[in-house]
Amino acid sequence: MWKDIGDREMGKIRPNSFSSRIKSNRISNLQLSNNKDIVSSHRGSINSLQVDLTEGRYLLSGASDASAAVFDIQRATNYEGDGLIAKHKCLFSVDKQHQKGHKYAISSAIWYPVDTGLFVTGSYDHHIKVWDTNTTQVVMNFKMPGKVYRTAMSTLATSHMLIAAGTEDVQVRLCDISSGAFAHTLSGHRDGVMTVEWSTSSEWVLITGGCDGAIRFWDIRRAGCFLVLDQSQSQLGQRPPVLARSAANKVSVSKSLSAGQNLLVKSRVPQKKYANGHGMKQSTIGRLPSKGYARQRLHPGMLSIQDRATAHYGAVTGLKVTDDGMYLLSAGSDSRIKLWDLESGYNTLVNFGKVRLQASKAIQLAVSQDSAQVFVPCMAVVKAFDVWSGKMSLTFRGHYESVNCCWFSSQDQVAMIDKFLSGLQANRLRMTRMKGRLKMRIVGVIRIWCYHL
Repeated sequence: MWKDIGDREMGKIRPNSFSSRIKSNRISNLQLSNNKDIVSSHRGSINSLQVDLTEGRYLLSGASDASAAVFDIQRATNYEGDGLIAKHKCLFSVDKQHQKGHKYAISSAIWYPVDTGLFVTGSYDHHIKVWDTNTTQVVMNFKMPGKVYRTAMSTLATSHMLIAAGTEDVQVRLCDISSGAFAHTLSGHRDGVMTVEWSTSSEWVLITGGCDGAIRFWDIRRAGCFLVLDQSQSQLGQRPPVLARSAANKVSVSKSLSAGQNLLVKSRVPQKKYANGHGMKQSTIGRLPSKGYARQRLHPGMLSIQDRATAHYGAVTGLKVTDDGMYLLSAGSDSRIKLWDLESGYNTLVNFGKVRLQASKAIQLAVSQDSAQVFVPCMAVVKAFDVWSGKMSLTFRGHYESVNCCWFSSQDQVAMIDKFLSGLQANRLRMTRMKGRLKMRIVGVIRIWCYHL
């Protein structure tokens, strides 16, 4: 590390390369924390985790016992072991005992993206509730037609306050917090919608994965989807492979520099004009569908086999868009992870191998800050894969039962000493003594992996 710092000062390493090396090194050295312990109050498996996006301080969790809890992961509640072990107890929790709490399992718990004043929970009791964090009271309630599998809000949105909800119903519903009503529904899936994810490059684009194996892209300003991913459509013969792009760019730059002023006297090759009137092809993500382009119709291939295309041989259980908005990672009940190019909609054919994934419920994927690593809950472990090569780089062990979700926090702790990944354990038996008898109860456990200098 110190050698890299010296090379950076001497100008031998570019700033971007130096930053990438440091981030990669920190991720590769993540270890199960021995000095940070989250004391879970959940009595069931934890289904959802999210650290707030504004301060990177408050962890929100939702569990199968119909409870949601908030933890302060920066300031410990108390210390044990001569002050070496920081205990983080929940600041507050809402459960079945709450007057307006959920009755059944909470499948999704997310923060309001703008601040920590609100959070949203979705449950198997067919309700989505919006909570006031300060008063722990329900300020809005949306009745859904079936079990709620996943909810999502756009982190880029400045023109709307919509909650996208995936339920066991075939329609995706958009709940408007500003009005307290449904904005509209999105029809196209032929089975329940297991997971939903907003684009990280446009506030209007929503991505959904269904139990029918389809991944659909929606412009929420229109009624129908504008793209359906097809696993049989690959980049072969269309665009350079993912790993070869950087090398190809370097070669093209070196050739242009060596050519010198010869480039000025060469005749310009006429460029093919596209519908937008420019010579260069633009990304279709976040742009309204045009009537002249068959691929961007409201319902692409509605009269053909294209609308019945599938991304997985089974239900789509997880979706995650990279921070730059150019790629999508998907997980399915067919035990496959796939990387998609969002500009073309093609399968990049990156081979992640066959992994053991939960097939009966949605899982929560996580991506590192530089989008180089994807963290996948694989039964009792969390595995980290290189996004561009598909090779497994790390395995995080520490749970005894199936892991349902994980979250990667890019916030640095204590003067850039720690960076942590938090995952969760489905079940753990805790023995307590009541009136001379041993009583067993199931508790959800949250684990933290930290980087230490």
